[in-house]
Amino acid sequence: MRHWKICAAGSIALLASACSHPPLPAATAGVHSPMAMVVAIRAAGATDKSVVQVAPLRDPAVDGYLDQAHADENAGRYRDALDRIDVALKLSPGAPDILQFRAEVEVLLSEFPAADADARRSFALGPKVGGLCASNWQTVLEIAESHADEVGMAHARAQRDACHKAGPVRM
Repeated sequence: MRHWKICAAGSIALLASACSHPPLPAATAGVHSPMAMVVAIRAAGATDKSVVQVAPLRDPAVDGYLDQAHADENAGRYRDALDRIDVALKLSPGAPDILQFRAEVEVLLSEFPAADADARRSFALGPKVGGLCASNWQTVLEIAESHADEVGMAHARAQRDACHKAGPVRM
């Protein structure tokens, strides 16, 4: 009989504790991790098959800093990557592809206002077509989505889509 009372008391306590916990929060739709955001940004640039693509020529020292920044990023040392990107920008100020790379690392650091500003500056200085353009506006789109900014999302989508320039139709 005593064993039954202990089991009954334990069951009641278990049921009471189960009821006392608040429900789990609902999953938030559209929220991306910074890593997922960067994957989407880079995919937008890589998948753009515009007829026009622009690739910069630059000092090999700048490429050295960028290679080190990529290695730091791959190792998860985002702050170190950002420092190396800043050095590269001092050697090649206003390089739109480097500004976009910095925006991507800033997204990884969840520094969204800085990332948005760098992506927009990259667009202003860079080509208005092709993969870099698409990456610029995908950055703005990802940040707008993270803030549930419907107007910003619509504008960034339209701008990103305008980056694509198809070649002539050949018959």
